[in-house]
Amino acid sequence: MNETYAFIEAEKTTHDVAFLCRLLNVARSSFYAWRSAARARSARKAADDALAHEITVIHVKSRKT
Repeated sequence: MNETYAFIEAEKTTHDVAFLCRLLNVARSSFYAWRSAARARSARKAADDALAHEITVIHVKSRKT
């Protein structure tokens, strides 16, 4: 479903969002909810990436034990 919403986001400059949602059979409210949650998803991904990096550093420092 994320691909559908990403497509609508990319095409909204050339077509109306309501038209695209009707064409792709998704609710406009779902698209706007997905879009408003993008900042939270981005922050979560950044936090996950930072944690993964920290875990990798600790693992390497412990001689991979």
